[in-house]
Amino acid sequence: MTRNVNQSAIIGSLAGVAALAALLAVNYGWRQAALFFVGTCAGIILYHAAFGFTAAWREVALTGNGEGLRAQMFMLAVTVVVFSLLIAQGEVAGTPLRGSVAPLSMAIVFGAFLFGVGMQLGGGCASGTLFTAGGGNMRMLVTLAAFIAGSLIGSWQWGFWQTVPSLAPFALTERLGIGAGIGVSLLLFAGVWAASVAYQRLRGVVTARDFASNGYTFLRGPWPLIAGALALSAVNVSTLMLAGRPWGVTSAFTLWGAKIATYVGLDVSGWEYWERAGSAASLQKSVLADVTSVMNFGIMLGALLAAGLAGKFAPSLRLPLRSLLAAVIGGLMLGYGARIAYGCNIGAYFGGISSTSLHGWLWFVAAFAGSTLGTKLRPLFRL
Repeated sequence: MTRNVNQSAIIGSLAGVAALAALLAVNYGWRQAALFFVGTCAGIILYHAAFGFTAAWREVALTGNGEGLRAQMFMLAVTVVVFSLLIAQGEVAGTPLRGSVAPLSMAIVFGAFLFGVGMQLGGGCASGTLFTAGGGNMRMLVTLAAFIAGSLIGSWQWGFWQTVPSLAPFALTERLGIGAGIGVSLLLFAGVWAASVAYQRLRGVVTARDFASNGYTFLRGPWPLIAGALALSAVNVSTLMLAGRPWGVTSAFTLWGAKIATYVGLDVSGWEYWERAGSAASLQKSVLADVTSVMNFGIMLGALLAAGLAGKFAPSLRLPLRSLLAAVIGGLMLGYGARIAYGCNIGAYFGGISSTSLHGWLWFVAAFAGSTLGTKLRPLFRL
């Protein structure tokens, strides 16, 4: 029975990837189809590398194990070098390039902290929610639905959060130059790495997965963390070159929520978010015209394929009430927090820091603090 379910997952995912890629290529061009494939690869990578931001941060809080956090620093170090050199050129093959740079706002502090708590209650970050839901985790589908609802609420109140105290955007490479900007970034990564190692030794934790993985196979995983870091760096660089900006996830959730709201009769086009931060025109277009949506669909299908290949696709509807409640609360916090904080662990943290924007570091500190609190709250929901 399990074998048949996994075979069905493989066949269904491959059929879905082929059909959607063809549809995108015909109606929206090769670039949209290519971005969909990048998203599909991201889903496979996230699943097989088990490269989660949520679990990695939780391990630091619970045991002191910082191997996942160090893998993130390695990923960021590789990406910041490539990003800085590419963005300095201005364009690639006629595509203008820009980084993810945002103001240093109190909205980031509050939103990222809320997002961090939501990560631990909901069970995943933005990319984590997508790949685990695509891999057959039914609880994460609940988190995803709440994530979309929270994003919609956040876009409704987005205008208010633009009035809170903030400082002008600050990108290291823009203010200090390419070489100095990269250098300062690498020093920051090294500092986090060293602090992680010191804290882990203090807690007496010994690990060996930074550069290795016991029982590793390509199709079943788990991949070494460093392999996952390099692969996700390639995903973000590919997105930058194809879309002209870094990888993002949660703006699509806001769009999906807005379209659902519009369908049931709520007019969101006059909200300040769509007039200033987003594009009201996107509400009239298919979600297949939206780069972020297309990549998100790819992540879910890629994770479904990876789960089938690994023989681990086994969805279950047995959801304890407290766990279900945590998924709803966590998802709402994730969506609202991401919308007011200029993005999530991918758009703000990964994309922002890789663009040498200090808002990415502010997001990281606030979200990590929230994640630590969220870890302490998990037992209340028997997680």
